[in-house]
Amino acid sequence: MIKLIDVSKKFDDLTLLKDFNISFEKNKITCLFGPSGVGKTTIANIVAGIIPVDKGRVEGIDNSLFSYVFQEPRLLKWYNVYENIDFVLKDVYKPDKRVEIINNYLKMVELSEYKNYKIDALSGGMAQRVSLARAFAYPSHILIMDEPFKGLDNKLKNEMSSLFLKMWSLSQRTVLFITHDVEEAIDLSHIIYTLKNRPVNIVDRLILNNNVNNKEEIKKLLLSL
Repeated sequence: MIKLIDVSKKFDDLTLLKDFNISFEKNKITCLFGPSGVGKTTIANIVAGIIPVDKGRVEGIDNSLFSYVFQEPRLLKWYNVYENIDFVLKDVYKPDKRVEIINNYLKMVELSEYKNYKIDALSGGMAQRVSLARAFAYPSHILIMDEPFKGLDNKLKNEMSSLFLKMWSLSQRTVLFITHDVEEAIDLSHIIYTLKNRPVNIVDRLILNNNVNNKEEIKKLLLSL
């Protein structure tokens, strides 16, 4: 269990978090849902240790490894597809093991035949698939997904969502999923925290199950916020 306990964070005169508490269950997909600018990314970056807290503490992340999927693929353009994934694995696995892992994930995202392509030769959707494969190929304990499907058309978004769930089911890890898209929050999460205001308040903690009525009720609630 990851916990932020009585955390406060201020940027100049803007107080984003004040005595804030939240927890994330191990090997579950937890969504931070709320409007842009409410502090979702700040919370995730505090968990990852990228942003220090002004007050309070973070528990449950000792010795954890992190991987990220951002709204932009953030790939290295001077490397090809294969090399982009290999780059994050060089200090983790021996060469033979890296080859096995990379080829496995490229097959999973249906990019095996593109492994020698430079990033500029890929479509936006293909580049984001490389980013997703890279994040899962790295042996992270915690995966932070910061609006990774924003800007994709519905077809691509559905494809990426399916790939994400497939890879998570094969390699479960703790996921912090950031979005303000209602459908994404419901379709991809086990738990949804709805966030509002500055400093941030947790409006509700919603637990999803496979019950259709449960998901419809949560959808109505999210749309009403």
